[in-house]
Amino acid sequence: MAEDWVLPRIGNPDSPLRICIFISGSGSGMDALIRYQQQNQSIHQTVLVISDRQDASGLQKAESHGCKALCVPIPEIDDKVKRRVLHEQSINQILQEHNIELIVLSGYMRILTPDFVKPWAGRILNIHPSLLPDFPGAHAHRDVLAAKVSMTGCTVHFVDSGMDTGPIIRQAKVMVHPDDDESTLGVRVKEVEHKLYPEVIDLIASGEIQSP
Repeated sequence: MAEDWVLPRIGNPDSPLRICIFISGSGSGMDALIRYQQQNQSIHQTVLVISDRQDASGLQKAESHGCKALCVPIPEIDDKVKRRVLHEQSINQILQEHNIELIVLSGYMRILTPDFVKPWAGRILNIHPSLLPDFPGAHAHRDVLAAKVSMTGCTVHFVDSGMDTGPIIRQAKVMVHPDDDESTLGVRVKEVEHKLYPEVIDLIASGEIQSP
């Protein structure tokens, strides 16, 4: 299913681009982005945070910043395909109700279906903790260390119908230290992620990024 890329409109301080952040856990990247938006004359604004998990501590962080935060639970039905479809339909309805213009994935652990991605293509971003196309998937730090490479980093990319395969927008590099484990490497990569993601969203919201 090929994507027809449509980027969001250009934002401005009087009418910032309306963002929804998807999270599944602590929301550290979400927290960093919202702080950035609130501390600058931003042309984008997080108006909604959605999690698939009720116990995601990031929901409380979002509310502490004055953002609406919702858990959209996975339907309790046996049919896995129908379960995913119904879940994404519920999310889409909420996005429409809040006039969302850009989706930002930040530690969201569910893979979106092509049926969800296609209408949003060009308006869904993800950040991945490696230098894609190397080390895609959920265990990037483990795989980086196992490969004994000297350099890793993070990648912001448009989301397509594959897993970590969408067009790359920007990357930032991080050295791998000989004594690193997944935890220490992850901390340093997160520091870079929290700077890169707001910078890329600035570029998207200002129209400086071209359609893939």
